[in-house]
Amino acid sequence: MTDKNPKAEIVYVDVSGNKFILDSKPKLKWACRRGMLELDVLLEPFVDEAYDALSTHQKAIFQRLLTSEDPDLFAWFMGHQECKDEELNSLVKIILNRVKAD
Repeated sequence: MTDKNPKAEIVYVDVSGNKFILDSKPKLKWACRRGMLELDVLLEPFVDEAYDALSTHQKAIFQRLLTSEDPDLFAWFMGHQECKDEELNSLVKIILNRVKAD
């Protein structure tokens, strides 16, 4: 069986306006470097320690999560508001549960 729908590539735009596709771990780690330390300490270790264990679908959701704006990410991770996107919200919970377990 062949996949008729090619995998969607997620284009990340950094704060300098540079665009790149999140297709490797170094690029993911670069995209995890945010403007807020609180986000950096959650996202970078997650890529190092837990990203590889995610399913292919969850990896795509994580990549999509990285395209979110910093204030939204901060609000979701700090519990100030809940992400309305169910898939993104499930990944926020996975990341937070991992931190709480440590």
